[in-house]
Amino acid sequence: MDLGYHVPDFTWRGGAAKLAPQLAEFVRTAERVGIARITVMDHVWQIHVIGPPEHEMLEGYTALGFIAAHTERVLLHTLVTGVVYREPGLLAKMVTTLDILSGGRAALGIGAAWNEDEARGLGLPFPPIGERFERLEEALQICLQMWSGDEGPYDGAHYKLARTLSSPQPLSRPHPPIIIGGSGPTWTPRLAATYAAEFNLAFRSTELTAHQFGVVRQACDAQDRDPATMTLSAGQVVCCGSSDTDIARRAAAIGRQVDELRTSGLCGTPDEVIDKLGRFAELGATRTYLQILDLADLDHLALLGEEVLPRVAGL
Repeated sequence: MDLGYHVPDFTWRGGAAKLAPQLAEFVRTAERVGIARITVMDHVWQIHVIGPPEHEMLEGYTALGFIAAHTERVLLHTLVTGVVYREPGLLAKMVTTLDILSGGRAALGIGAAWNEDEARGLGLPFPPIGERFERLEEALQICLQMWSGDEGPYDGAHYKLARTLSSPQPLSRPHPPIIIGGSGPTWTPRLAATYAAEFNLAFRSTELTAHQFGVVRQACDAQDRDPATMTLSAGQVVCCGSSDTDIARRAAAIGRQVDELRTSGLCGTPDEVIDKLGRFAELGATRTYLQILDLADLDHLALLGEEVLPRVAGL
């Protein structure tokens, strides 16, 4: 199993003026301790499970460009892009640009979008769920066509492109990896089986994860695809400490109860965190995105790098 880091929050100590240097220090530290990839949300308002909508939120692809400039090895993508927030031709160019300027380190994480409040609030399109999934499939087809070098037109039900020229082409071969995330029972598994290198179900229990992984494997079978070719990934809030005192201090710093975190996330000593990661590995997850809610706590990253990362590679 490899570990990524998911940046969920931009409300940091010191306010907006301190955000850029703190984010740069955090991502450099994450890379140094062995984190394999860094992801950001694709939201324009904060989501309710993290904080109120008024909390700071950065636009995802601009943030990834900044992170690319302060790292050298980690893979970069959203977890995941809301398909209706950008026209697919522009999205393909944005991911291509990130891939080229990062030296081939971009991926496309994408889903059908769900936060109607932020979309309505800022005037972004938010059609009904069925149409969003139709648009998601067309967007995937457009990105793959643009990344194939095919400059022909694309004539879909929702998107019509006269010439799918994309120059330059991405450095990643055959194209930036595609990650599809979500808990939908029908569309999401089928689209993942058809188009994606990775399926992600983030911040769910082992029971729900086991169910959705099973549905995705069935979708692969239906597409005559070997399920073993699909990377399955999870995502969990992590609160790790060398002692109960450390764990309680970190939980208090993010306004959470230890019991809550132990129930819903990876909370505990390094041994306990590794044990919980092992449960997801048993379900087939070969990647987990960690979500640290106090990004100013670089000692937390150091502890994970020293005590957890070296021991999860064999899970």
